[in-house]
Amino acid sequence: MWFHERLTPAFVSVLRAFAEFGSGEWVGAVVFVLVVFFAWKRWWPFLATLVLAVPGGMLMNECVKILVHRQRPFVDGSFVDWSGYSFASGHTIGATLLYGQLLLFLLPVLKARHSRLLCISGAVFLVLLVGFSRIALGAHFLTDVLAAIFFGALWLALCLISGKSIGKYRRDLRPLPVSPELLAVPVERRSNQFTAR
Repeated sequence: MWFHERLTPAFVSVLRAFAEFGSGEWVGAVVFVLVVFFAWKRWWPFLATLVLAVPGGMLMNECVKILVHRQRPFVDGSFVDWSGYSFASGHTIGATLLYGQLLLFLLPVLKARHSRLLCISGAVFLVLLVGFSRIALGAHFLTDVLAAIFFGALWLALCLISGKSIGKYRRDLRPLPVSPELLAVPVERRSNQFTAR
């Protein structure tokens, strides 16, 4: 309410610019570029993880919106004309999923501590910036934004755990290495070796 009463055209323009970092168009464009890059590099696990984590998580949030059916704080006004439901914030969960997944891709290859801290701080800052802009614009309640961050982080954690479990399962399915010397022995001698043992 405090922000809504103090909105001006200039303030709204700044807030909308901040909110674009979590918009569906921006998230979709970044995901598309990354999908093309991963496909070109043939990094299929990265591609599958990205598609499951970001678009999959945003689709999950749309289902939550329909189930909860919460109205927005301000439906119309001087600078507000929102459609759709409020809980949870789509822009905020989009930012959480996108920048959180990018962070998970980057952290394993970053060795320097200051680089890791910089990436973590940048991702957190962008998510909070998007969430703040949506509250200040009157598009969401604070609980909508907090829930979106929680759901996004939880979804990323589930995707990460699932990916590791699938990778471990695939490694366990690999055939055991066979000694070249054993392969070179004739069948009769090979069977005799096993019998002797």
